Amino acid sequence: MRLGFFTRVLDDAPPGERYRLAAEQIAHAEAHGFDSAWVAQHHFDGSEGGLPAPLVLLSHVAARTSRIRLGTGIITLPLEDPVRVAEDTAVLDLLTGGRLEVGVGSGGTPSSFAPFGRDSARRSADYAEHLALLLKAWTGGDLGGGNRLYPPAPRLPGALWEATFSVAGGARAGRAGHGLMLSRTQPRPADDPQASLADIQRPIVDAYLDHLPPGAEPRVAASRTAFVADSRAEALRYAERGLGRGRLPFELPSDDLDSRIAAFDVHLGTPEDVAESLRADPTLDRATDLILQVHSVDPPHPLILRSIELLATEVAPALGWLPSTESSTA
Repeated sequence: MRLGFFTRVLDDAPPGERYRLAAEQIAHAEAHGFDSAWVAQHHFDGSEGGLPAPLVLLSHVAARTSRIRLGTGIITLPLEDPVRVAEDTAVLDLLTGGRLEVGVGSGGTPSSFAPFGRDSARRSADYAEHLALLLKAWTGGDLGGGNRLYPPAPRLPGALWEATFSVAGGARAGRAGHGLMLSRTQPRPADDPQASLADIQRPIVDAYLDHLPPGAEPRVAASRTAFVADSRAEALRYAERGLGRGRLPFELPSDDLDSRIAAFDVHLGTPEDVAESLRADPTLDRATDLILQVHSVDPPHPLILRSIELLATEVAPALGWLPSTESSTA
């Protein structure tokens, strides 16, 4: 299993400082042996996510790291020109020395579509069309008028990940041989509001694995919220504040902190607490990549750095992970 760090760039700071802190967190993750780091893309709403241009930030991060793989989790593909995405990712992959991972999805914020001249109701169709064109560009296809992608990017189809909430999406990613990205939390079905995250994601993984071409290597990334502190009391103190700000993914019969922790699928506490909690998640038995984030607890930057350290030195090794021994400039 590979270990990843994920950020939605939500530190309590102005945008420029958010980007500086995110870069520092990723460099810290590399220094502690993490295998990958991922940034999310969100448009317009700084409280939902602080980064509209993930490839720009990753190009900056690439210059101060040497080993850690750098990924998008995700690019909202229906809002992008797929040829420009192909060009930008091709250049960035070369600048990173082949360390780029490209996660894409159809997007989940309907209000973001209008400024791009897109209809949210068409996002599934636009996603399929743009994904096909992105792959055509990466694989050297004719993009019109005899034009082909420069620089070429034949490695990137094997570094593509698709994010989905649905069984159909898992089957689609499997048929294509792409990686599958599972969310840290997701809406519960109306007929089973107390379903566990594993219950919801198990059929998605099943569909993905069932549809993989013969001989294709599975790539299943499970994103999870994990905030590790030196004491459970400290972790709960920040969870009380962070989860109190967040929108609940479904209605709860009670609104106490324990209910919110369960509703947001949060793993928190001491290293022993978090390792035990993650071990109880059966989805991770089939994950090739465990990608951890502090959202929606969102503690301050020094505690994010401490959480990264504890994840790498105590939690992940308890789950069978071994840190990379390759050199790092972080």
